[in-house]
Amino acid sequence: MSKATYPLKLPASIKAAAARLAREDGVSLNQWIASAVAQKVGVVETASAFLRRRSGDAKPEDLKAFLAAAPDVAPQPGDERD
Repeated sequence: MSKATYPLKLPASIKAAAARLAREDGVSLNQWIASAVAQKVGVVETASAFLRRRSGDAKPEDLKAFLAAAPDVAPQPGDERD
């Protein structure tokens, strides 16, 4: 496995929490962060592939036509925009 370095700057509170969790897991902070990034990459790539499959050959115009057919009614109480 090839490795690359990256100077990571984290807010102090995030670094402290990550360091605590790494200690609890019995791994170095570097190992813990690498694992967390790998996990996030996997989640994002899986979600992207799922959404691509679900969208099929849909195009933005398809959504515009769907929205144009929606009734023009006021939002329900609590759903208003600020």
